[in-house]
Amino acid sequence: MALLWFSLGWVAVAAGMIGLMLPLLPTVPFMILAAYCFGKSSPKLHFWIINHPVFGPHIEDWQHRGAIRKKAKWLATGSMCVAFSGSILFGLSPTLLACQGAVLLACLGFIWSRPSG
Repeated sequence: MALLWFSLGWVAVAAGMIGLMLPLLPTVPFMILAAYCFGKSSPKLHFWIINHPVFGPHIEDWQHRGAIRKKAKWLATGSMCVAFSGSILFGLSPTLLACQGAVLLACLGFIWSRPSG
């Protein structure tokens, strides 16, 4: 079972790294997932990711307080607005826009309902 958690941890890290290059793919949630997976499989990698200078503080905020930093909330909001605007510019059907809008609003509701880190 540890091998499965270890593998999932690396998949999450890879997805997070892709998210560094693609602005619409969130990085920190994947790193939080990686920390969880490594916590179940590799104490060394768990220590590395929770002490990482960039991701560590965000992971700690989430683990201890369920918090998302205000800057991250605003970046997520901006990214979602850009994504939705792109969908409008590409001329997606009103049904698809309504579905996308509902999902994005639900995500924003969750993000902004969390305490600020």
